[in-house]
Amino acid sequence: MSGHGHGHGHGHGHGCCECEHEPAERGVEYELYKRIDIEKLQCLNESRDGDGKLVFKPWDQRTDRTKFVESDADEELLFNIPFTGSVKLKGIIIAGEDDESHPAEMRLYKNIPQMSFDDTSREPEQAFRLNRDPHAELEYPTKIARFSNVEHLSIHISRNFGTESTRVYYIGLRGEYAEPHRHEVTICNYEAAANPADHQVKSITPQTHFIS
Repeated sequence: MSGHGHGHGHGHGHGCCECEHEPAERGVEYELYKRIDIEKLQCLNESRDGDGKLVFKPWDQRTDRTKFVESDADEELLFNIPFTGSVKLKGIIIAGEDDESHPAEMRLYKNIPQMSFDDTSREPEQAFRLNRDPHAELEYPTKIARFSNVEHLSIHISRNFGTESTRVYYIGLRGEYAEPHRHEVTICNYEAAANPADHQVKSITPQTHFIS
């Protein structure tokens, strides 16, 4: 589609991958995009509504230049990414143009739904200085202990390499996925079976804090 022949290689190694994995094997690892609740995904400061969703795409489309998101008012972008279950995030690839519009810094936050730019003043779970990566070859490994129960991921692109707007073609997420827990229903039975005479025993709290 984009004239970049290496975007269609299912298992054809052509030496661009710095990782020890074969490209086809890496493609299987980068399938967390299928676990995104894409209709609820938000991208703040995108120049065209809905474009932020386009950069979460299959591995073999990672160098496709026809789908991208560009920032609007300034160089910042903020992706709010809800998953359909719980994710252990292990690595991220982010690809842009080979010029000053490529993201230069990425800050990651977890489990803060509907995050705004005002919220980015808080300390991120992890931050990365980025290199220009037009061919989506560089993976940034996360601190897995901090990203082991992620139901919502926010990616803040705080700056680029020195121009007014930022352009992103591909964001790849590598990790493991678990189906959502459904324990909340049984917890409700505590209150349903409570004895009115026991109102003074308010210190019993149902174990609902498994979501960190």
